[in-house]
Amino acid sequence: MDGYTSSELVSIFAMQGFAGISLFSVLLLMALGLAIIFGQMGVINMAHGEFMAVGAYTTYFMATLTETYFPAFMPYYFVFAIVVAFFVSGILGYLAEFALIRHLYKRPLDTLLATWGLSLIMQQSFRSLFGAREVSPTLPEWLLGSYQPTDMIDIPLNGMFVLGLTAVVTLAVYYLMFKSRWGLRVRATTQNRVMSDAVGINTKKVDRYTFALGCGIAGIAGAAFTTIASTGPTTGTLYIVDTFMVVVFGGAASLFGTIASAFSIAQAQSILEFFISGSMAKVYTLLALVLILMFKPEGLFASKVRR
Repeated sequence: MDGYTSSELVSIFAMQGFAGISLFSVLLLMALGLAIIFGQMGVINMAHGEFMAVGAYTTYFMATLTETYFPAFMPYYFVFAIVVAFFVSGILGYLAEFALIRHLYKRPLDTLLATWGLSLIMQQSFRSLFGAREVSPTLPEWLLGSYQPTDMIDIPLNGMFVLGLTAVVTLAVYYLMFKSRWGLRVRATTQNRVMSDAVGINTKKVDRYTFALGCGIAGIAGAAFTTIASTGPTTGTLYIVDTFMVVVFGGAASLFGTIASAFSIAQAQSILEFFISGSMAKVYTLLALVLILMFKPEGLFASKVRR
């Protein structure tokens, strides 16, 4: 680290740390939805990244619509776009579960192949509707610029917003899964599906709404993603592997494990990228996860699940 003063090193690591927090926010939003689908339902949803892209494209569509017909509402559209992205992705997820996924429960390899095919269909749909080029929505002014706590530390406002959004969504998921009657039904279905059916819980309805909820949260992740990067037809595939890594490393069906895993992976990649290339940072992070999972295959926080 020759050539840097101590204050410069502190500033650099602070900037890298916040870059890691921005990546952590996107990974956590993605992983929350996947943890519900994969952890609670046992469905390997390879199209989860495409549901994120649905949220991103929905935000782009809302921005274009507002900018063209209602320019006075540009400062406010983004909050509404997040809500619309959640419902659009959730409704598509509901339809996907009804038309495809419900026929494949207890056949995880079949769900992998089916959702992979669904992801290809969705990618081609994006190309047909929005073109092959990447697009970016026009962000409201309050998301532009940065906050400077010191002369050498520059924190983007969009990253702070995404972090706040992630905190709100995480708390909402926690309340929904652990403090509501619906969450109780979901956890009961996860732990013992046969007994849940016997006591009158409509497990098929629980499955359908759970899958829709997971896809809706991916839509929120897509809306947040538009603040830090552009969106293309294959954008979702860039994050699906990292998202599965987060869920598996944290422990399937564990909310706290998902949070800890997303933070660990994001910070490890961000700090390593300061010393080596981004691709090698991912390689070393993946190797570390593989070694840890060899000794702790159930992940950081294991959940006991009976089917």
